[in-house]
Amino acid sequence: MSSNVHNQGFEITIDNRRSLNKHNSFLLFFTGLSGSGKSTIANDLERKLHSKGIRTFSLDGDNVRKGINSDLEFNEKDREENIRRIAYISSLFVDAGVVVLASFIAPYKKGREFVKKTLKPENYVEVFVNTPLKECQKRDVKGLYKKAKEGMINNFTGISSIYEPPENSDIEIDTSHKSIEESVDLVYEKIKNKLELNINE
Repeated sequence: MSSNVHNQGFEITIDNRRSLNKHNSFLLFFTGLSGSGKSTIANDLERKLHSKGIRTFSLDGDNVRKGINSDLEFNEKDREENIRRIAYISSLFVDAGVVVLASFIAPYKKGREFVKKTLKPENYVEVFVNTPLKECQKRDVKGLYKKAKEGMINNFTGISSIYEPPENSDIEIDTSHKSIEESVDLVYEKIKNKLELNINE
């Protein structure tokens, strides 16, 4: 970083923004294999939160790859950069007083730990959508597993690239045993107290 770059101080704080929104802000980070149900759960949960007056924003792996991260590939180095950028984008939204729902495979432990450290642990809720690989392959909603097995996609998580499962997630869900509605309700029950403000102004 250049020595000529300096932090600009601002009078309006994260607490001011949370107070205006009348709820807490944090990152809900959904991780799991392709086809596990991450985006579906996040989408339905956002709808539920929105109906309750919670200001939200969703970040999804595919959408981000088409925009701010369109210059990145799927090798290990670029995957790390993908998650690094997501961490800082999420941090900006949390500072804005928004609940962020981020859905990313995020296959490496060190990447997820970087996100947690960047956001600070109190602003980070990890949701491990632990749907078995066989079930994800069976669904193959985007046809990606088939392409990966045929050698049409390189570095595909679960086939030709590893996924390091979280060991101590805040929430763990297996959508082969729970419906989307049940999964959304489970996450909501876990976070509803965290949504409440505890600000001394």
